[in-house]
Amino acid sequence: MDLSIIIPSFNEKESLPELISWIERVVKANSYSYEVIIVDDGSTDGSWKTIESLSAGYSNIHGIQFRRNYGKSAALFCGFAKAEGDVVFTMDADLQDSPDEIPEMYRMVKEEEWDVVSGWKKIRKDNKLTKNLPSKLYNATARKITGIKLHDMNCGLKAYRKEVVKNIEVYGEMHRYIPYLAKNAGFNRITEKPVAHQKRKFGKSKFGIERFFNGFLDLLSLWFLSTFGKKPMHFFGYSGILMFFIGFVMTLWIIIAKLVRQNSGLHYRAVTDQPLFYLALLAVILGVMLFLAGFIGEMISRSSSNRNSYNIKSTV
Repeated sequence: MDLSIIIPSFNEKESLPELISWIERVVKANSYSYEVIIVDDGSTDGSWKTIESLSAGYSNIHGIQFRRNYGKSAALFCGFAKAEGDVVFTMDADLQDSPDEIPEMYRMVKEEEWDVVSGWKKIRKDNKLTKNLPSKLYNATARKITGIKLHDMNCGLKAYRKEVVKNIEVYGEMHRYIPYLAKNAGFNRITEKPVAHQKRKFGKSKFGIERFFNGFLDLLSLWFLSTFGKKPMHFFGYSGILMFFIGFVMTLWIIIAKLVRQNSGLHYRAVTDQPLFYLALLAVILGVMLFLAGFIGEMISRSSSNRNSYNIKSTV
């Protein structure tokens, strides 16, 4: 099969028939063998009946229905597990992503051998104040932390080599960072393509401004796990030793200064009367706690069932 198209959907009943019809025109014009997997993420507007109707009318349309709303990451995870196409596309259900981009993105994966082709909504049709500016700040931060030079990491329109989606795990709200997950799994050929962005035709956006704050926290979590997930002592151990050393030096300084002034007959304060002593004591305690946290984390990591889980590209 040439391609699989995964469409997470939450209360997008009005958009789905038009989107499927659009996809059908594009794939038939290019003679692709394909499947469309629509994941109904606990919709309450009757979307599942629409999906059932579409599935009955098109042999290539499949549906997955969640009992409640789990989020986009869960929808993509289930879609990736079911996908069988050589190239896997993800696309939002709100008609803002254009299926006309499929042929070129497919060609980039198959002929230019990119692992991930991410859409870049270079000219957005969203509200500039609530979407464009926060999006630019978010993407600039993501580029800095991940090292992946994408202008629009959160774009819903993406194309993946099949091996990519079968070797990553999308969970929580990590759908925003699938290119980073792919990079951490060893798929480094990641690029982007400017894509057409449509104005929302039906309904309203399901995401508010809070997604940028949540996204930043998720990015920090993902960075920490990918960097120190299997070696927590490298983070907590170094931090603990540094904190302990600072506290020890401060304590030593206070004691030596007190002894020098005492031997010189100068006025001096008792060590325990100095606020700096308690800051030094706090630093020592924090240092010990951080070191122990790293030690416990290391034991948990070494006991993990996937501690020796690696993505093997090929063998001979």
